[in-house]
Amino acid sequence: MTPPSVGSRLVGIGTAVPDTTYTQRELLGLLAVTDSRIRSVFLNSAIEQRGLTLPEPAADGFPIVESQGQLLRKHTEKGLELGRGAIEGCLKDAGAQLSDVRYLCCVTSTGFLTPGFSALLIKSLGIDVTCSRLDVVGMGCNAGLNALNAVDGWARAHPGELALLVCVEVCSAAYVFDGTMRTSVVNSLFGDGAAAVAVTTAGVGEGVPCAPTLLRFSSRIIPEASEAMRYDWDDRQGKFSFWLDPQIPYVVGAHAAGALERLLHGTGLLPSDIAHWIVHSGGKKVVDSVRVNLGLTRHDVRHTTGVLRDHGNLSSGSFLFSYQRLAAEGRVRRGDVGVLMTMGPGSTIEMALTRW
Repeated sequence: MTPPSVGSRLVGIGTAVPDTTYTQRELLGLLAVTDSRIRSVFLNSAIEQRGLTLPEPAADGFPIVESQGQLLRKHTEKGLELGRGAIEGCLKDAGAQLSDVRYLCCVTSTGFLTPGFSALLIKSLGIDVTCSRLDVVGMGCNAGLNALNAVDGWARAHPGELALLVCVEVCSAAYVFDGTMRTSVVNSLFGDGAAAVAVTTAGVGEGVPCAPTLLRFSSRIIPEASEAMRYDWDDRQGKFSFWLDPQIPYVVGAHAAGALERLLHGTGLLPSDIAHWIVHSGGKKVVDSVRVNLGLTRHDVRHTTGVLRDHGNLSSGSFLFSYQRLAAEGRVRRGDVGVLMTMGPGSTIEMALTRW
């Protein structure tokens, strides 16, 4: 397969997580969880620790109940902090400066802001006020690849200019603590974090010996599972609450092969030609279901499971954390082909094909 004549490439990556990290057992204590079923969900999640922004317990030892307003302020303040950290790390990795940024796309699903993170980060970091921008809000865990598709299109239309994709997810700003299994599944899984990737058609500079080119994207929506992942208003709690259907791992897995077939159609490539897999760290059951249905090995998803173990599900930015680990590993060879894969509400599977 011949790469596009003017393809955009991923030339820098940066991530950021909170300073406050909790093991699953520490969280069970902090949340005063005694229900054996809920404890089992936490302790069998394949997650060891997560970065979260949580209030200290009240005097009675129980968690403080944050209002929707408090959660939104946390989303804004912590999101800006994490977003800045990810951008600064990304630009350093790319050998670029803030003055080089000509397009900023921000993704989030853990809060609603107007103006959005793109405007707030431009102001906070002092990025040029003529920088073009886009905010992708509310798409969920799959949104990183939806947005990367848009960023890739902008980079191709503006040869040589630098674009940034930034995924900012303060998942602890979307937590509800009510002791139910519904909220406990969510509370056992997600972590706070931000990830940024630099995209350009320009030549790769020193320090970036092997940057992947984005070749094509594909999407597959599963309409019959549109209600399986929802972030909607809970009248009882007076705040937004996330819902995950227990069957969603198997639904996603069952449609993974069809999504891959669509991605590879017309390329002459076979699934066996894929050297690197960057899969969203959606949860142990989701990753296992995708792995089985695509015939992947545990080694193929080592970075996916490693990110899940160390950070939990970081929503839209999870796949970029895995990509950063692959880049740091130093095993990629020029000419290798890779697949980026995210899954989320819709229900949706997104994929991108890359070549180093």
